[in-house]
Amino acid sequence: MKKQVRVILILFLLALLVLIRAFENELFYDPLITYFQNDYLYANMPRVDVWKLVVDILYRYTLNSLLTIGIIYLVFEKKKYVKFAGFFLLLAFVLLIIVFTFLLREEFRYGYLFPFYIRRFLIHPLFLVLLFPAFYYQKLAKNTPS
Repeated sequence: MKKQVRVILILFLLALLVLIRAFENELFYDPLITYFQNDYLYANMPRVDVWKLVVDILYRYTLNSLLTIGIIYLVFEKKKYVKFAGFFLLLAFVLLIIVFTFLLREEFRYGYLFPFYIRRFLIHPLFLVLLFPAFYYQKLAKNTPS
């Protein structure tokens, strides 16, 4: 694939990530967005439909993950990176959603900071920010003579 086409596709996928974030209120059910934006330490937790929230988080996480995998493929063009990223994203989702659902059902009785950051990893493409430098470093390490 030509470099110019790859760059345009990468920019397009990044723009889609931005659009998901920009229209999050219209696209996804998440009463915790306004809860965590306000003074959540003193406010009562809003009424949350746990299963609807989990399904919407899954939907959003899937969109972010597909875009993340697409960006990784376009930048590195290595199927093993795509396989690793896909497995990593799936495993991370399963572990994080279990913990988040437990904390949500307990209404954050054990504190607000941990569920706040778990939710961030679930709804934002932070794993792209973690995986990209790791793959880049691995690529550099393989190209460096010992």
